[in-house]
Amino acid sequence: MNIQLTDAAAEKITEKTAGQIGHLKLKYDIDGCGCVVSGVPTLWYVSEPDEIDDVTVETNHFPILVEKSKTVFLDEELKIDFSTASNTFQLKSPGQILNGRMNFILYPGE
Repeated sequence: MNIQLTDAAAEKITEKTAGQIGHLKLKYDIDGCGCVVSGVPTLWYVSEPDEIDDVTVETNHFPILVEKSKTVFLDEELKIDFSTASNTFQLKSPGQILNGRMNFILYPGE
């Protein structure tokens, strides 16, 4: 899997996580979706990786955790962007927009 971050996305992530200790994670969130194939890609900032399922993917800016068991739902080539017009992150691949309004959640569940 190849994940690239635009400069705008990297700057916004750095701004949101300033002073925090943790790991950026591309989470395939299925909570409330009813079915695993209806998940929504979301950016999480977590204190610790899930040692059983998380794998580290190197990017052009900083490493991102991805759930190994959910990579089947993601494209091989991904780009994380930030839209200033909508003030949201976006997850794109060469063939589609996987999430045009991707949430960023700081320390979910903590």
